[in-house]
Amino acid sequence: MGESHKTIAIERKGGAAGARASAWPPRRSPASPGRGRPFKLLGILDVENIPCARDSILYGSLGSAVAGLGHFLFTSRIRRSCDVGVGGFILVTLGCWFHCRYNYAKQRIQERIAREGIKNKILYESTHLDPERKTNSSGSN
Repeated sequence: MGESHKTIAIERKGGAAGARASAWPPRRSPASPGRGRPFKLLGILDVENIPCARDSILYGSLGSAVAGLGHFLFTSRIRRSCDVGVGGFILVTLGCWFHCRYNYAKQRIQERIAREGIKNKILYESTHLDPERKTNSSGSN
């Protein structure tokens, strides 16, 4: 019964185009104005907008659970296992953070170089400063 009701509502809104626009649950873009405040971890780390923060925290929590439970299964010492879990969280989070930030910076540099190359290609194309034109004209003489 619920499916036919949705179909009728979709047809009233304009057929298939209306079905895509009114899909449930509604999808919002990251910068939509109706979202409210962003999620901040411990009140300082904006996990949504800082690159690599989300992945680092998730991998760190997984590393914490694995290290703590693994240590507990081998030693049956609760307090030491909690300490190992906290240490595992710190090590894995920092390791993932630095690895991800390094790759992010490297990607930004490559994008900047490509952007400058495209800009120069557009700027110098069909002029006497075009490097492709010089090689082609010298090779045909």
